[in-house]
Amino acid sequence: MPGPSRPLWQISGKRDPVQEQEAQAWIEQVTGMKFPPGVPYEDVLRDGIILCNLMNRLAPGIIQKVNTSGGDYKMMDNLSQFQKACTKYGVPDVDLFQTTDLWDRKNIALVTTTIFALGRTCYKHPEWRGPYLGPKPSEENKREFSEQQLRAGEAIIGLQAGQNRGASQSGQNFGASRKIILGK
Repeated sequence: MPGPSRPLWQISGKRDPVQEQEAQAWIEQVTGMKFPPGVPYEDVLRDGIILCNLMNRLAPGIIQKVNTSGGDYKMMDNLSQFQKACTKYGVPDVDLFQTTDLWDRKNIALVTTTIFALGRTCYKHPEWRGPYLGPKPSEENKREFSEQQLRAGEAIIGLQAGQNRGASQSGQNFGASRKIILGK
């Protein structure tokens, strides 16, 4: 059990400072907004303003209104709008962080994963000329086989099946009796 002196972010989700720096650099390149020096990465992202601006740079107008002032509710709304925009842009649901992951600093590693997923999704948008984040996703390589080719494949016995030449039941001792010695 971790001691009470350790911050919550060190307990859940293994953070990778190198990935966080890459994500930050990419966000700064795309948005043209610099993170304030000395402010932790998650604190800069927490109000959702930079994330919403990032989405609007990737897909202009995808988020209609970015809340720049107001209470916590407005800032949490930014995060929700960012997540909806990610889904609309094509980021898989499994890669999205929950609002509480960032707002309550529960899982900052997942926030970074979402940013990388968004960076990879950019490759699927030909209108986006870069910069990109992360490796280019592999593309589907669909193959068409004729009925004849499929039938030919059914006749082949794969090597995993092995062979049963020389198989016999010798050496097996089903029903071999036990020697019981009485009177000892």
